[in-house]
Amino acid sequence: MKGQIMSYQLTTNAILEYGNSVFPHQSIISHLPDKTRHEYSFADLYKRCKRLSNALITKLGVKRADMIGTFAWNHYQHVELYYAIPGAGAICHTINIRLSEQQIEYIINNSEDKIIFIDASLVPMLEKMASLLITVEHYVIINASASFKTTLPNVIHYEDLLEGVSDDFDWIESEENDACAMCYTSGTTGQPKGALYSHRSTYLHALSIMSPNAGCYSANDTILLIVPQFHVMAWGFPYMCLLAGAAMVLPSLNLQPDAIIQMLEKEKINKANGVPTIWLGVYEALKKNPPKEKLALEEYLVGGSALPQSLIEGFEKDFGIKGVHAWGMTETSPLGSVSRLQSKHKNLSKNEQLKIRAKQGFEIPGIELRIVQEDGTVAPRDGVAVGELEVRGVWVIDSYYKTASREKFSDDGWFKTGDVSTIDADGYMEITDRTKDLIKSGGEWISSVAIEIAIMGHDKVMEAAVIAIPDDKWVERPLAGVVLRDKDQKVSPEELITFLSKDFAKYQIPEHYVFLDEIPKTSVGKFNKKEMRKLYAEGKL
Repeated sequence: MKGQIMSYQLTTNAILEYGNSVFPHQSIISHLPDKTRHEYSFADLYKRCKRLSNALITKLGVKRADMIGTFAWNHYQHVELYYAIPGAGAICHTINIRLSEQQIEYIINNSEDKIIFIDASLVPMLEKMASLLITVEHYVIINASASFKTTLPNVIHYEDLLEGVSDDFDWIESEENDACAMCYTSGTTGQPKGALYSHRSTYLHALSIMSPNAGCYSANDTILLIVPQFHVMAWGFPYMCLLAGAAMVLPSLNLQPDAIIQMLEKEKINKANGVPTIWLGVYEALKKNPPKEKLALEEYLVGGSALPQSLIEGFEKDFGIKGVHAWGMTETSPLGSVSRLQSKHKNLSKNEQLKIRAKQGFEIPGIELRIVQEDGTVAPRDGVAVGELEVRGVWVIDSYYKTASREKFSDDGWFKTGDVSTIDADGYMEITDRTKDLIKSGGEWISSVAIEIAIMGHDKVMEAAVIAIPDDKWVERPLAGVVLRDKDQKVSPEELITFLSKDFAKYQIPEHYVFLDEIPKTSVGKFNKKEMRKLYAEGKL
Protein backbone atom coordinates (compact mmCIF):
# COMPACT_ATOMS: atom_id res chain seq x y z
CA MET A 1 0.00 0.00 0.00
CA LYS A 2 1.39 3.40 -1.00
CA GLY A 3 1.00 6.60 0.98
CA GLN A 4 -1.66 9.04 -0.11
CA ILE A 5 0.67 11.94 -0.89
CA MET A 6 0.62 14.38 -3.79
CA SER A 7 3.04 13.83 -6.63
CA TYR A 8 5.37 16.83 -6.29
CA GLN A 9 8.41 16.76 -8.56
CA LEU A 10 11.70 17.76 -6.93
CA THR A 11 13.27 19.81 -9.73
CA THR A 12 15.56 22.78 -10.12
CA ASN A 13 12.50 24.68 -11.40
CA ALA A 14 10.90 24.07 -7.99
CA ILE A 15 14.05 25.41 -6.27
CA LEU A 16 13.92 28.65 -8.26
CA GLU A 17 10.17 29.03 -7.77
CA TYR A 18 10.66 28.67 -4.01
CA GLY A 19 13.51 31.18 -3.85
CA ASN A 20 11.52 33.71 -5.83
CA SER A 21 8.35 33.18 -3.78
CA VAL A 22 9.85 33.23 -0.27
CA PHE A 23 13.06 35.28 -0.60
CA PRO A 24 12.51 37.58 -3.63
CA HIS A 25 14.52 40.48 -2.16
CA GLN A 26 17.59 38.45 -1.18
CA SER A 27 20.80 39.44 -2.98
CA ILE A 28 23.20 37.91 -5.47
CA ILE A 29 26.40 39.95 -5.60
CA SER A 30 29.02 39.42 -8.31
CA HIS A 31 32.57 40.78 -8.45
CA LEU A 32 32.97 40.48 -12.20
CA PRO A 33 36.12 39.77 -14.25
CA ASP A 34 36.52 43.50 -15.06
CA LYS A 35 36.51 44.24 -11.28
CA THR A 36 33.06 45.87 -11.36
CA ARG A 37 30.41 44.90 -8.82
CA HIS A 38 26.94 43.73 -9.81
CA GLU A 39 24.03 43.18 -7.43
CA TYR A 40 20.48 42.05 -8.00
CA SER A 41 17.75 40.07 -6.25
CA PHE A 42 16.39 36.53 -6.40
CA ALA A 43 13.35 38.07 -8.12
CA ASP A 44 15.62 39.54 -10.81
CA LEU A 45 17.31 36.15 -11.19
CA TYR A 46 13.91 34.52 -11.63
CA LYS A 47 12.80 36.86 -14.43
CA ARG A 48 16.09 36.62 -16.31
CA CYS A 49 16.07 32.82 -16.06
CA LYS A 50 12.59 32.82 -17.63
CA ARG A 51 13.87 35.02 -20.47
CA LEU A 52 16.96 32.88 -20.96
CA SER A 53 15.01 29.60 -21.07
CA ASN A 54 12.68 31.22 -23.59
CA ALA A 55 15.63 32.45 -25.69
CA LEU A 56 17.34 29.05 -25.66
CA ILE A 57 14.25 27.51 -27.26
CA THR A 58 13.06 30.28 -29.58
CA LYS A 59 16.42 31.72 -30.71
CA LEU A 60 18.82 28.78 -30.48
CA GLY A 61 16.51 25.85 -31.05
CA VAL A 62 17.31 24.00 -27.83
CA LYS A 63 15.38 20.77 -27.40
CA ARG A 64 14.74 18.48 -24.44
CA ALA A 65 17.89 16.68 -23.20
CA ASP A 66 20.28 18.79 -25.31
CA MET A 67 23.64 19.22 -23.61
CA ILE A 68 24.58 22.89 -23.07
CA GLY A 69 28.12 23.68 -21.94
CA THR A 70 29.28 26.49 -19.68
CA PHE A 71 32.89 27.68 -19.65
CA ALA A 72 32.74 30.44 -17.11
CA TRP A 73 33.70 31.97 -13.77
CA ASN A 74 31.44 32.42 -10.73
CA HIS A 75 28.94 35.21 -11.39
CA TYR A 76 25.23 35.90 -11.69
CA GLN A 77 25.05 34.94 -15.38
CA HIS A 78 26.47 31.51 -14.56
CA VAL A 79 23.83 31.08 -11.83
CA GLU A 80 21.19 31.99 -14.43
CA LEU A 81 22.50 29.19 -16.63
CA TYR A 82 22.23 26.69 -13.74
CA TYR A 83 18.46 27.26 -13.73
CA ALA A 84 17.57 28.40 -17.25
CA ILE A 85 19.17 25.45 -19.05
CA PRO A 86 17.19 22.76 -17.17
CA GLY A 87 14.23 25.16 -17.24
CA ALA A 88 14.32 24.72 -21.03
CA GLY A 89 14.44 20.95 -20.58
CA ALA A 90 18.16 20.73 -21.38
CA ILE A 91 21.21 19.68 -19.32
CA CYS A 92 23.71 22.16 -17.85
CA HIS A 93 27.24 20.83 -18.42
CA THR A 94 29.85 22.85 -16.52
CA ILE A 95 33.28 22.50 -18.13
CA ASN A 96 36.37 22.71 -15.93
CA ILE A 97 38.47 25.54 -17.38
CA ARG A 98 41.60 24.31 -15.55
CA LEU A 99 41.90 21.01 -17.36
CA SER A 100 44.37 20.52 -20.22
CA GLU A 101 43.40 21.48 -23.78
CA GLN A 102 43.23 17.79 -24.72
CA GLN A 103 40.91 17.01 -21.81
CA ILE A 104 38.62 19.97 -22.55
CA GLU A 105 38.38 18.96 -26.20
CA TYR A 106 37.60 15.37 -25.17
CA ILE A 107 34.92 16.45 -22.65
CA ILE A 108 33.08 18.74 -25.08
CA ASN A 109 33.04 16.11 -27.81
CA ASN A 110 32.15 13.28 -25.44
CA SER A 111 29.24 15.21 -23.95
CA GLU A 112 28.15 16.46 -27.40
CA ASP A 113 27.59 20.02 -26.24
CA LYS A 114 25.26 21.87 -28.66
CA ILE A 115 25.96 25.38 -27.31
CA ILE A 116 28.75 26.73 -25.13
CA PHE A 117 28.35 29.80 -22.94
CA ILE A 118 31.83 31.24 -22.42
CA ASP A 119 33.33 34.15 -20.49
CA ALA A 120 35.09 36.60 -22.79
CA SER A 121 38.33 36.24 -20.79
CA LEU A 122 38.35 32.49 -21.53
CA VAL A 123 37.63 32.67 -25.27
CA PRO A 124 41.31 32.26 -26.33
CA MET A 125 41.32 28.79 -24.76
CA LEU A 126 38.49 27.56 -26.99
CA GLU A 127 39.61 29.41 -30.11
CA LYS A 128 42.55 26.99 -30.34
CA MET A 129 40.31 23.94 -30.52
CA ALA A 130 37.08 25.26 -32.06
CA SER A 131 37.65 23.41 -35.36
CA LEU A 132 37.79 20.12 -33.43
CA LEU A 133 34.53 20.64 -31.50
CA ILE A 134 32.22 18.79 -33.84
CA THR A 135 28.84 19.20 -32.12
CA VAL A 136 28.99 22.87 -31.04
CA GLU A 137 26.59 25.03 -33.08
CA HIS A 138 26.78 28.35 -31.19
CA TYR A 139 29.08 30.16 -28.75
CA VAL A 140 27.43 32.68 -26.42
CA ILE A 141 29.92 35.22 -25.03
CA ILE A 142 29.49 36.48 -21.45
CA ASN A 143 30.95 39.74 -20.06
CA ALA A 144 32.41 40.95 -23.36
CA SER A 145 33.57 44.53 -23.82
CA ALA A 146 32.41 46.70 -26.73
CA SER A 147 35.71 46.10 -28.55
CA PHE A 148 35.65 42.31 -28.10
CA LYS A 149 36.67 40.24 -31.12
CA THR A 150 36.95 36.49 -31.63
CA THR A 151 37.60 33.88 -34.29
CA LEU A 152 34.97 31.54 -32.81
CA PRO A 153 32.17 30.76 -35.30
CA ASN A 154 28.45 31.46 -34.78
CA VAL A 155 28.92 33.89 -31.91
CA ILE A 156 26.17 35.75 -30.07
CA HIS A 157 26.60 37.93 -27.00
CA TYR A 158 24.77 36.98 -23.82
CA GLU A 159 22.73 40.16 -23.43
CA ASP A 160 21.92 40.15 -27.16
CA LEU A 161 20.50 36.65 -26.71
CA LEU A 162 18.16 37.98 -24.00
CA GLU A 163 17.24 41.13 -25.94
CA GLY A 164 13.55 41.34 -26.85
CA VAL A 165 12.67 38.02 -25.22
CA SER A 166 9.70 37.84 -22.85
CA ASP A 167 9.88 36.47 -19.32
CA ASP A 168 6.33 35.20 -19.78
CA PHE A 169 7.45 31.59 -20.14
CA ASP A 170 6.32 28.26 -18.73
CA TRP A 171 9.15 25.97 -17.68
CA ILE A 172 9.53 22.86 -19.78
CA GLU A 173 8.19 20.25 -17.38
CA SER A 174 10.72 17.70 -16.20
CA GLU A 175 10.35 14.61 -14.08
CA GLU A 176 12.52 14.62 -10.98
CA ASN A 177 14.65 11.70 -12.22
CA ASP A 178 15.46 13.47 -15.49
CA ALA A 179 19.03 14.71 -15.88
CA CYS A 180 19.60 18.40 -15.14
CA ALA A 181 23.38 18.80 -14.86
CA MET A 182 26.68 17.09 -15.57
CA CYS A 183 30.26 17.42 -14.41
CA TYR A 184 33.35 15.47 -15.42
CA THR A 185 36.00 14.15 -13.04
CA SER A 186 39.47 15.71 -13.10
CA GLY A 187 40.90 12.81 -15.10
CA THR A 188 43.90 12.14 -12.86
CA THR A 189 43.81 8.46 -13.90
CA GLY A 190 42.88 8.38 -17.59
CA GLN A 191 40.32 10.49 -19.42
CA PRO A 192 37.77 12.48 -17.38
CA LYS A 193 34.48 10.67 -16.75
CA GLY A 194 31.02 12.22 -16.76
CA ALA A 195 28.77 12.27 -13.67
CA LEU A 196 25.18 12.96 -14.70
CA TYR A 197 23.00 14.44 -11.93
CA SER A 198 19.21 14.33 -11.74
CA HIS A 199 16.79 17.05 -10.65
CA ARG A 200 15.88 14.93 -7.61
CA SER A 201 19.48 14.31 -6.55
CA THR A 202 20.27 18.03 -6.93
CA TYR A 203 17.24 19.12 -4.87
CA LEU A 204 17.86 16.65 -2.03
CA HIS A 205 21.60 17.38 -2.00
CA ALA A 206 20.85 21.10 -1.57
CA LEU A 207 18.42 20.40 1.28
CA SER A 208 20.95 18.25 3.09
CA ILE A 209 23.78 20.82 2.74
CA MET A 210 21.71 23.51 4.46
CA SER A 211 20.76 21.25 7.40
CA PRO A 212 22.19 22.13 10.86
CA ASN A 213 24.61 19.18 11.12
CA ALA A 214 25.99 19.88 7.64
CA GLY A 215 26.50 23.43 6.34
CA CYS A 216 23.96 25.01 8.69
CA TYR A 217 22.80 27.80 6.36
CA SER A 218 19.77 30.10 6.50
CA ALA A 219 18.35 33.44 5.33
CA ASN A 220 20.58 35.14 7.93
CA ASP A 221 23.74 34.20 6.01
CA THR A 222 25.81 35.91 3.33
CA ILE A 223 27.95 33.23 1.70
CA LEU A 224 31.08 33.64 -0.43
CA LEU A 225 31.14 30.92 -3.11
CA ILE A 226 34.85 30.46 -3.74
CA VAL A 227 34.43 26.91 -5.07
CA PRO A 228 34.27 27.33 -8.87
CA GLN A 229 30.90 26.88 -10.53
CA PHE A 230 32.71 24.67 -13.05
CA HIS A 231 33.67 22.26 -10.25
CA VAL A 232 30.85 19.91 -9.12
CA MET A 233 28.25 22.66 -9.52
CA ALA A 234 30.02 24.84 -6.91
CA TRP A 235 29.32 22.05 -4.39
CA GLY A 236 25.58 22.65 -4.97
CA PHE A 237 25.65 26.06 -3.25
CA PRO A 238 23.79 28.02 -5.99
CA TYR A 239 20.87 25.62 -5.47
CA MET A 240 21.16 25.52 -1.69
CA CYS A 241 21.24 29.32 -1.34
CA LEU A 242 17.86 29.66 -3.10
CA LEU A 243 16.29 27.13 -0.71
CA ALA A 244 17.96 28.62 2.38
CA GLY A 245 17.38 32.24 1.35
CA ALA A 246 21.09 32.94 1.84
CA ALA A 247 22.72 35.83 -0.02
CA MET A 248 25.39 34.78 -2.53
CA VAL A 249 28.66 36.57 -3.22
CA LEU A 250 30.37 35.38 -6.41
CA PRO A 251 34.05 36.33 -6.97
CA SER A 252 34.50 35.34 -10.67
CA LEU A 253 38.28 35.24 -11.25
CA ASN A 254 39.14 37.47 -8.26
CA LEU A 255 40.60 34.63 -6.17
CA GLN A 256 43.85 36.12 -4.89
CA PRO A 257 44.03 36.22 -1.07
CA ASP A 258 43.92 40.04 -0.93
CA ALA A 259 40.88 40.16 -3.26
CA ILE A 260 39.07 37.59 -1.13
CA ILE A 261 39.83 39.53 2.05
CA GLN A 262 38.51 42.75 0.47
CA MET A 263 35.27 40.95 -0.43
CA LEU A 264 34.96 39.54 3.08
CA GLU A 265 35.27 43.07 4.47
CA LYS A 266 33.09 44.89 1.91
CA GLU A 267 30.19 42.43 1.75
CA LYS A 268 30.13 41.49 5.46
CA ILE A 269 30.34 37.82 4.52
CA ASN A 270 29.79 35.48 7.46
CA LYS A 271 30.23 32.10 5.75
CA ALA A 272 32.30 30.81 2.84
CA ASN A 273 33.60 27.69 1.14
CA GLY A 274 36.78 26.68 -0.68
CA VAL A 275 39.65 24.21 -0.90
CA PRO A 276 42.44 24.26 1.74
CA THR A 277 45.00 25.92 -0.56
CA ILE A 278 42.74 28.98 -0.88
CA TRP A 279 42.37 29.27 2.89
CA LEU A 280 46.08 28.74 3.48
CA GLY A 281 46.70 31.77 1.25
CA VAL A 282 44.04 33.87 3.00
CA TYR A 283 45.44 32.95 6.42
CA GLU A 284 48.98 33.91 5.42
CA ALA A 285 47.74 37.25 4.01
CA LEU A 286 45.76 38.01 7.18
CA LYS A 287 48.79 37.20 9.33
CA LYS A 288 50.97 39.60 7.35
CA ASN A 289 48.38 42.38 7.27
CA PRO A 290 45.73 41.89 10.00
CA PRO A 291 42.39 43.62 9.33
CA LYS A 292 41.69 46.82 11.28
CA GLU A 293 38.26 45.51 12.28
CA LYS A 294 37.25 41.95 13.07
CA LEU A 295 35.90 40.18 10.00
CA ALA A 296 32.24 39.15 9.96
CA LEU A 297 33.36 35.72 8.73
CA GLU A 298 32.30 33.08 11.26
CA GLU A 299 33.30 29.88 9.46
CA TYR A 300 34.49 28.42 6.18
CA LEU A 301 33.59 24.98 4.80
CA VAL A 302 36.54 23.11 3.30
CA GLY A 303 36.73 20.05 1.05
CA GLY A 304 38.80 18.73 -1.83
CA SER A 305 41.75 17.66 0.31
CA ALA A 306 42.68 17.38 3.97
CA LEU A 307 42.39 20.54 6.09
CA PRO A 308 45.47 20.59 8.36
CA GLN A 309 44.71 20.73 12.07
CA SER A 310 47.31 23.49 12.32
CA LEU A 311 45.27 25.70 9.94
CA ILE A 312 42.02 25.05 11.84
CA GLU A 313 43.77 26.02 15.06
CA GLY A 314 45.58 29.05 13.61
CA PHE A 315 42.49 30.63 12.02
CA GLU A 316 40.47 30.17 15.18
CA LYS A 317 43.14 31.40 17.59
CA ASP A 318 44.30 34.39 15.54
CA PHE A 319 41.03 35.56 13.98
CA GLY A 320 38.16 33.71 15.70
CA ILE A 321 37.15 32.02 12.41
CA LYS A 322 36.06 28.39 12.46
CA GLY A 323 37.13 25.84 9.85
CA VAL A 324 34.61 23.09 9.08
CA HIS A 325 35.97 19.98 7.39
CA ALA A 326 33.88 18.19 4.73
CA TRP A 327 34.42 15.39 2.23
CA GLY A 328 32.98 14.54 -1.15
CA MET A 329 33.68 13.70 -4.79
CA THR A 330 32.35 14.55 -8.23
CA GLU A 331 30.63 11.18 -8.08
CA THR A 332 28.81 12.19 -4.87
CA SER A 333 27.50 15.55 -6.16
CA PRO A 334 29.78 16.18 -4.04
CA LEU A 335 28.95 16.40 -0.31
CA GLY A 336 29.21 13.15 1.62
CA SER A 337 30.33 14.00 5.16
CA VAL A 338 30.92 16.97 7.46
CA SER A 339 32.93 17.11 10.69
CA ARG A 340 31.07 19.00 13.38
CA LEU A 341 31.33 18.32 17.10
CA GLN A 342 28.44 16.71 18.94
CA SER A 343 27.18 17.39 22.46
CA LYS A 344 29.22 14.48 23.84
CA HIS A 345 32.41 16.31 22.79
CA LYS A 346 31.74 19.52 24.75
CA ASN A 347 33.88 18.54 27.73
CA LEU A 348 36.87 17.37 25.71
CA SER A 349 40.05 19.42 25.70
CA LYS A 350 40.60 21.89 22.86
CA ASN A 351 43.25 19.62 21.37
CA GLU A 352 40.99 16.56 21.47
CA GLN A 353 38.21 18.55 19.82
CA LEU A 354 40.62 19.71 17.09
CA LYS A 355 41.59 16.11 16.34
CA ILE A 356 37.94 15.26 15.74
CA ARG A 357 37.31 18.37 13.63
CA ALA A 358 40.34 17.51 11.46
CA LYS A 359 38.62 14.25 10.42
CA GLN A 360 36.36 14.19 7.36
CA GLY A 361 33.38 13.62 9.66
CA PHE A 362 30.11 11.72 9.71
CA GLU A 363 27.83 11.07 6.74
CA ILE A 364 25.07 13.60 6.17
CA PRO A 365 21.42 12.50 5.75
CA GLY A 366 21.02 10.70 2.42
CA ILE A 367 24.51 9.16 2.43
CA GLU A 368 25.91 5.89 3.78
CA LEU A 369 29.61 5.11 4.27
CA ARG A 370 31.48 1.88 4.91
CA ILE A 371 35.07 0.67 5.00
CA VAL A 372 35.93 -2.51 3.07
CA GLN A 373 39.08 -4.34 4.08
CA GLU A 374 41.52 -6.14 1.77
CA ASP A 375 39.77 -9.48 2.39
CA GLY A 376 36.46 -8.00 1.18
CA THR A 377 34.82 -7.78 4.62
CA VAL A 378 33.20 -4.62 5.96
CA ALA A 379 35.40 -3.13 8.70
CA PRO A 380 34.07 -2.44 12.19
CA ARG A 381 33.59 1.18 13.20
CA ASP A 382 36.40 1.20 15.73
CA GLY A 383 38.72 3.90 14.39
CA VAL A 384 41.45 1.28 13.90
CA ALA A 385 40.38 -1.00 11.04
CA VAL A 386 41.57 0.41 7.72
CA GLY A 387 40.26 -0.21 4.20
CA GLU A 388 38.81 1.44 1.11
CA LEU A 389 35.98 3.89 1.68
CA GLU A 390 32.78 3.01 -0.18
CA VAL A 391 29.67 5.17 -0.43
CA ARG A 392 26.07 4.96 -1.57
CA GLY A 393 23.19 7.38 -1.34
CA VAL A 394 20.54 9.63 -2.82
CA TRP A 395 22.98 11.74 -4.88
CA VAL A 396 25.73 9.18 -5.62
CA ILE A 397 26.07 8.15 -9.27
CA ASP A 398 25.23 4.55 -10.21
CA SER A 399 27.34 4.63 -13.40
CA TYR A 400 29.48 6.98 -15.47
CA TYR A 401 28.18 8.77 -18.56
CA LYS A 402 28.56 6.77 -21.79
CA THR A 403 30.44 3.87 -20.21
CA ALA A 404 29.39 0.42 -19.06
CA SER A 405 32.48 -0.09 -16.89
CA ARG A 406 31.68 -1.31 -13.35
CA GLU A 407 35.29 -1.14 -12.16
CA LYS A 408 34.50 1.57 -9.59
CA PHE A 409 31.43 -0.18 -8.18
CA SER A 410 31.17 -3.11 -5.78
CA ASP A 411 29.09 -6.18 -6.60
CA ASP A 412 26.31 -4.86 -4.34
CA GLY A 413 26.32 -1.39 -5.94
CA TRP A 414 28.44 0.77 -3.61
CA PHE A 415 30.82 3.32 -5.20
CA LYS A 416 34.49 2.59 -4.47
CA THR A 417 36.13 5.94 -3.71
CA GLY A 418 39.80 4.97 -3.76
CA ASP A 419 40.24 6.63 -0.35
CA VAL A 420 41.91 4.60 2.40
CA SER A 421 39.98 5.39 5.56
CA THR A 422 38.78 4.48 9.02
CA ILE A 423 35.45 5.15 10.77
CA ASP A 424 35.38 5.43 14.55
CA ALA A 425 32.70 4.35 17.02
CA ASP A 426 31.03 7.79 16.81
CA GLY A 427 30.77 7.52 13.02
CA TYR A 428 33.58 9.98 12.18
CA MET A 429 35.40 9.01 9.00
CA GLU A 430 39.05 9.87 8.49
CA ILE A 431 40.90 9.52 5.21
CA THR A 432 44.44 8.29 5.70
CA ASP A 433 45.41 8.24 2.01
CA ARG A 434 44.41 7.52 -1.56
CA THR A 435 44.99 3.90 -2.58
CA LYS A 436 47.31 5.10 -5.36
CA ASP A 437 49.27 7.34 -2.96
CA LEU A 438 50.01 4.83 -0.20
CA ILE A 439 53.70 4.11 0.26
CA LYS A 440 54.84 0.52 0.97
CA SER A 441 58.30 0.57 2.47
CA GLY A 442 59.93 -2.66 3.63
CA GLY A 443 56.53 -4.37 3.69
CA GLU A 444 54.94 -1.63 5.87
CA TRP A 445 52.29 0.83 4.69
CA ILE A 446 52.97 4.55 5.19
CA SER A 447 50.24 7.20 4.92
CA SER A 448 51.43 10.13 2.80
CA VAL A 449 48.48 12.26 4.00
CA ALA A 450 49.33 11.79 7.69
CA ILE A 451 52.92 12.88 7.07
CA GLU A 452 51.83 15.90 4.99
CA ILE A 453 49.45 17.13 7.68
CA ALA A 454 52.14 16.72 10.34
CA ILE A 455 54.78 18.61 8.31
CA MET A 456 52.31 21.45 7.73
CA GLY A 457 52.01 21.70 11.51
CA HIS A 458 55.60 23.07 11.62
CA ASP A 459 55.44 26.82 12.13
CA LYS A 460 57.81 27.52 9.21
CA VAL A 461 55.98 25.32 6.68
CA MET A 462 53.05 26.45 4.51
CA GLU A 463 52.49 23.37 2.30
CA ALA A 464 53.80 19.82 2.06
CA ALA A 465 53.12 16.93 -0.30
CA VAL A 466 54.59 13.43 0.02
CA ILE A 467 55.17 10.85 -2.73
CA ALA A 468 56.83 7.44 -2.94
CA ILE A 469 60.21 7.17 -4.66
CA PRO A 470 62.09 3.95 -5.52
CA ASP A 471 64.56 2.58 -2.99
CA ASP A 472 67.02 -0.30 -3.53
CA LYS A 473 66.70 -1.58 0.02
CA TRP A 474 63.10 -0.77 1.03
CA VAL A 475 61.46 -0.80 -2.46
CA GLU A 476 59.81 2.58 -1.70
CA ARG A 477 60.58 5.49 0.60
CA PRO A 478 58.68 8.77 1.12
CA LEU A 479 59.90 12.04 -0.38
CA ALA A 480 58.45 15.29 0.95
CA GLY A 481 58.04 18.40 -1.17
CA VAL A 482 57.93 21.42 1.15
CA VAL A 483 56.94 25.07 0.64
CA LEU A 484 58.09 27.43 3.41
CA ARG A 485 56.03 30.32 4.75
CA ASP A 486 58.95 32.71 4.41
CA LYS A 487 61.47 32.00 1.66
CA ASP A 488 64.16 33.83 3.62
CA GLN A 489 63.90 31.31 6.45
CA LYS A 490 65.78 28.03 6.35
CA VAL A 491 64.59 24.65 7.59
CA SER A 492 66.89 21.65 7.40
CA PRO A 493 65.77 18.08 6.70
CA GLU A 494 67.19 17.17 10.11
CA GLU A 495 64.91 19.70 11.78
CA LEU A 496 61.84 18.24 10.06
CA ILE A 497 62.89 14.68 10.90
CA THR A 498 63.21 15.65 14.58
CA PHE A 499 59.85 17.44 14.43
CA LEU A 500 58.14 14.33 13.00
CA SER A 501 59.84 11.85 15.31
CA LYS A 502 57.48 12.65 18.23
CA ASP A 503 54.48 11.31 16.26
CA PHE A 504 55.89 8.78 13.80
CA ALA A 505 58.00 5.64 13.86
CA LYS A 506 61.42 5.95 12.27
CA TYR A 507 60.46 3.93 9.17
CA GLN A 508 57.52 6.30 8.47
CA ILE A 509 59.59 9.51 8.46
CA PRO A 510 60.97 10.76 5.11
CA GLU A 511 64.72 11.19 4.79
CA HIS A 512 64.32 12.93 1.45
CA TYR A 513 63.11 16.57 1.26
CA VAL A 514 62.92 19.04 -1.60
CA PHE A 515 62.12 22.70 -0.93
CA LEU A 516 59.87 24.20 -3.61
CA ASP A 517 58.43 27.60 -4.51
CA GLU A 518 55.08 25.88 -4.99
CA ILE A 519 53.63 22.39 -5.11
CA PRO A 520 51.96 21.37 -8.39
CA LYS A 521 48.16 21.52 -8.11
CA THR A 522 45.35 19.78 -9.95
CA SER A 523 42.57 21.70 -11.70
CA VAL A 524 40.59 21.83 -8.43
CA GLY A 525 43.47 22.88 -6.15
CA LYS A 526 44.56 19.51 -4.79
CA PHE A 527 48.23 18.53 -4.59
CA ASN A 528 49.10 16.95 -7.95
CA LYS A 529 51.15 13.94 -6.90
CA LYS A 530 51.00 12.46 -10.39
CA GLU A 531 52.86 15.54 -11.65
CA MET A 532 55.32 15.33 -8.72
CA ARG A 533 56.10 11.70 -9.56
CA LYS A 534 56.61 12.70 -13.22
CA LEU A 535 58.97 15.54 -12.25
CA TYR A 536 60.94 13.18 -10.01
CA ALA A 537 61.24 10.58 -12.78
CA GLU A 538 62.55 13.33 -15.11
CA GLY A 539 65.13 14.43 -12.52
CA LYS A 540 63.43 17.80 -12.00
CA LEU A 541 62.50 17.25 -8.37
